[in-house]
Amino acid sequence: MSAQLLAQAADAAKTAAGAAAAAAGSAATATDATSSASAAIKSATGFALVVQRVDYAIMVPLVYLSVLALVAGVIWRLVVIFRSPPPAYSPRLFPASRSPGLAALADTFAMPQVRRHRPTFWVFLMIFHAAFVLLILGHLDLVPGIRLMPPGSRHMLGAGGVGVAVTIPLLYFIVRRFRSPNREISVPSDYLLLLLLLFLVLFGDLMSWGNSWSPNGFVMTKQDFGKYLGGLTRFTFADPRAVLPGSHYHFAVIHVLLAEAFFVLLPFTKIMHTFFSVPINLLRRR
Repeated sequence: MSAQLLAQAADAAKTAAGAAAAAAGSAATATDATSSASAAIKSATGFALVVQRVDYAIMVPLVYLSVLALVAGVIWRLVVIFRSPPPAYSPRLFPASRSPGLAALADTFAMPQVRRHRPTFWVFLMIFHAAFVLLILGHLDLVPGIRLMPPGSRHMLGAGGVGVAVTIPLLYFIVRRFRSPNREISVPSDYLLLLLLLFLVLFGDLMSWGNSWSPNGFVMTKQDFGKYLGGLTRFTFADPRAVLPGSHYHFAVIHVLLAEAFFVLLPFTKIMHTFFSVPINLLRRR
């Protein structure tokens, strides 16, 4: 009996040792991968070094500068609006509503005038706006400390469906611009803005769809992007290549670059009406 107990104890010890060795091997592999990425960053020379510096500028300092440009642009637009003379005509709607606040919210979010006169356009607008809100929430979920999805999940909010719901309306908006009567009243900036939004969303879709719809996921995981955003929120100014491994790193670089361009241009585009829809509709209803 004693010999049998000793044998069982020996087997248990071997199993524990094997598990410890496997865990140590996994940790060593992760450390080696990080060390290899850091070594590749430090050993770059010539053109590769120039590319890495440009990538770093896009992924770190330009993010902060584009956000500052967005805030400054919005403030400037507000100053221009408040300093403008009042319109020569009254914007009020008649008959007056008994609940102007609720009526203003309905005008802003339900867009009854658009639904009445352009029902197809209204459907795509509603899908786009709802999906865009979910898209913002999905990006907030990447920030450490905010949990909208399970911590270990590889899926963005909606598991790729939100990207589809944003992309399809954008394609419709672009096609619509080429048809009368919208073609006659469109200017080049209308097309450029829609194309900027489309490619911004598509590069994000490629990474989101890769993680949600492929068996092995994308090269860079949702958790990797969380580490990158965590570094930005903590102002570490660390090189993102240390936490965003793989040859598809430039997918993230292009996605961030397009987002920065959108932030800088936003205060000067027609999309700015989003910030003023509720107060303007409230003025019209009072």
